[in-house]
Amino acid sequence: MIGREREMPMHVLHCAEIVGATALAAARRISGSRPVDPRPVLSERQRECVLWSARGKTAGEVAAILGISEETVTQHLKNARERYDVHGRQMLILCAMFDGVIGFSDIFDWWTPA
Repeated sequence: MIGREREMPMHVLHCAEIVGATALAAARRISGSRPVDPRPVLSERQRECVLWSARGKTAGEVAAILGISEETVTQHLKNARERYDVHGRQMLILCAMFDGVIGFSDIFDWWTPA
C-alpha cells in the first residue's frame, strides 16, 4: 500500500493502468450497462504515427524516425482520423488513448528529463 505522503514508484504505474482498465470493464459488465460500440482498429504503422505525434513530433520528424516519407506519415494520420471520424490530431490522440491503443506510459517512457 502506498501512503498519501509517498509517490507511487514508476514501475507500479503500468500495473495501475491495467488494473484500472480491467476494473472499469468489470464494472460495466456487472452493472449490465450497454456494451461500448466497437472502436476502430488502427494498423500498427498508424498506431506508431499517432504515438510519435502524441510525443510531440511533427510529421517530418515521425517520417525520419520511422524511415518513411512525410507524405506517408500524413496519410497514416489522415486514415487514422477517418477511422475515428475526428478532424484534428489532438482528438485522434485522445481517442487512441481512451481506447487503450496508446497510453500515458507509452508517451512518456521514451523521454527522460535531463
